[in-house]
Amino acid sequence: MASRDVTALLKAWADGDAAALERLIPLVYRELHRIARLWMVAERTGHSLQATALINETYLRLGGVAHIDWQDRSHFFAMMSRLMRRVLVDIARAKRYQKRGGGAVKVSLDEDLAVAEEPRPDLFELDLALQALAAIDARKSRVVELRYFGGLNVEETAEAIGVSPETVHRDWRLAKAWLRRELRRGLADGR
Repeated sequence: MASRDVTALLKAWADGDAAALERLIPLVYRELHRIARLWMVAERTGHSLQATALINETYLRLGGVAHIDWQDRSHFFAMMSRLMRRVLVDIARAKRYQKRGGGAVKVSLDEDLAVAEEPRPDLFELDLALQALAAIDARKSRVVELRYFGGLNVEETAEAIGVSPETVHRDWRLAKAWLRRELRRGLADGR
């Protein structure tokens, strides 16, 4: 996928060219499906939503977002990943309220977070922890969102938020440690 083509189509779409969206979708669909599958891997077996349905729901939510000044391809994928997260968190929140925590969606930030014999945090708890991290350090929260949930590499993440790759590495390492501590604290508190 040519990054320039995607950026040009995003800008045309933002300027009101509805046909640009039709030309954009085939260029970005494969990558969106990859991101959606990353999200769905963390979901429980038998989840009511599949990767394709997650993409469709995300497009619907994107339509409800006010005018977006698309910067580039990375910005688009970061926004789509954020919307996918919101869709899944809303579903998890609804199920949590219905079942008072029973059958909550389980996710892991990475292999380091999953410790044998410790229960994994659910998506709702992870979202709360990310919100808490964003309150004290929005950039680190954004790095987690882009790297883990958006599937962006270090260089793409750096470009998306306007920092150096070294800063992304440092923020990623510190954010994972902070989230690990918060999630363990939440599990210990019985949340």
